[in-house]
Amino acid sequence: MSHANARLTPAGRLVLVERIKVGRPVAHVASEMGLSRTTAWRWWGRYQADGRAGLVDRSSIARTHPARTAPCVETRIRIARMFSQRGPVWIGHHLGVPASTVGRVLARHQVPLLRECDPVTGQVIRASRRSAVRYEHPYPGSLIHIDVKKLGRIPDGGGWRGDPTQSAGNHTTSHLKVGYDYVHTAIDDHSRLAYAEIHPDEKGTTCAGFLTRAAGFYAAHDITVERVLSDNAKNYRISRDFRAAAALLGIVQKFIRPHCPWTNGKVERLNRTLATEWAYSQVFTSNTQRANLLPTWLEHYNLERPHLGIGGQRPIDRINNAAGQYN
Repeated sequence: MSHANARLTPAGRLVLVERIKVGRPVAHVASEMGLSRTTAWRWWGRYQADGRAGLVDRSSIARTHPARTAPCVETRIRIARMFSQRGPVWIGHHLGVPASTVGRVLARHQVPLLRECDPVTGQVIRASRRSAVRYEHPYPGSLIHIDVKKLGRIPDGGGWRGDPTQSAGNHTTSHLKVGYDYVHTAIDDHSRLAYAEIHPDEKGTTCAGFLTRAAGFYAAHDITVERVLSDNAKNYRISRDFRAAAALLGIVQKFIRPHCPWTNGKVERLNRTLATEWAYSQVFTSNTQRANLLPTWLEHYNLERPHLGIGGQRPIDRINNAAGQYN
């Protein structure tokens, strides 16, 4: 159902039974409400049996699961996994159980995947989200997320991607060392207003200059940056230039918890969107061509593109709404 007052939600079902209660034929009520007779009789029967409680949605899950794997077999599967540290195919072969059944049993009991575990001890070593709690700062400028996205440069002519007759392995540019671009990105936590620059490195001095210009960009939108959140890279944590730039701007530095990149998830998601919709959106014939498109894409991102993280609004809409609240 799309919303609480749709035709066949509890509210609509109550209207149905109220019309039938006054003595009107079920078929007539079903016709005028656009329902089948079978559906109308079903809800009328449930109402007669259980009252208004019968009009509430019921779970479609089966009451019994006669074909479910026996508890003793599930126990054997879990024990085999614990002692062997092997996958469903191996466990299923040795226990005489289909591998798909083993996989479902392990998933049902939330057994971590082998790739997430130490191969010797079986302990989970891969970082994972500890909390599903989302947060959002209450106004623009309260927190800015920053990061660096590393992209391989594009050789003149577009490389093997620009030459459909060749492959990556035998194209001449595949053996050229063209280096990398470092895309410095920033995004406002509340509005998702984004800013980015391309630089040849990610040194502390470069990051400091980027922070200064990013603060100026947000100031042009009447946003005062109060805090900046980054990972624990040296160019942010121990760089004297970066710390001096933050202090000069009156910005408080904050850092994510080690090995928890999702803490800085808003800028990480921006980097992914930036790569998909800009950096790899088409076959570029030169690195300059791709770089020249970045300002246009940023303008589209901030002024035109709906953002699902803020309810389908555009970042500029959030800025304008916040300005209206405080004016």
